Amino acid sequence: MITIIFEAHGTTYDNEQHLSSGWNDVELSERGIEQSKELGERYKDDQFDAIFTSDLKRAYDTAEIAFEDRFKIITDERLRECNYGDFTQQPSEIVDVEKPRRIYDRFPNGESYEETTIRMKEFLEELRENYSGKKIMIIGHRATQYGLDYLIKGISLEELASTPFKWQPGWEYNF
Repeated sequence: MITIIFEAHGTTYDNEQHLSSGWNDVELSERGIEQSKELGERYKDDQFDAIFTSDLKRAYDTAEIAFEDRFKIITDERLRECNYGDFTQQPSEIVDVEKPRRIYDRFPNGESYEETTIRMKEFLEELRENYSGKKIMIIGHRATQYGLDYLIKGISLEELASTPFKWQPGWEYNF
């Protein structure tokens, strides 16, 4: 079994403007930097065998600010947010309406949630091979969490894409 702690990346400038970033490599805002520091404080007494993040700056910077050099930080592009294609940096209320429609059908010039879940499945299979019996953290995006909830908890992508995001301090998965 692998214990996975999932944390969402810190708030970005796009988040503050209610824009959906997708693969746009946006910076953390001042609030996001503070949230990242709080993340490190929340886990100051925890031990992780590795911290995984997407290769997008907002996820990696969250890990670096939170943990500095306490843990090995590994970036993996399979942990990226969904590629919203033509919807990248569009208002969140527009993209949120599209999400349930994009489970199997790609965002125009982007990808589908089925494709992001395939990426997560490949990541989890590799994790199983290399981290059995370990505790890791993943700092990622909504698509990252959709993959974890679908593949580990069996929640349908339809339900996930239709449920508004509600932040909390970490989600635990046993895989």
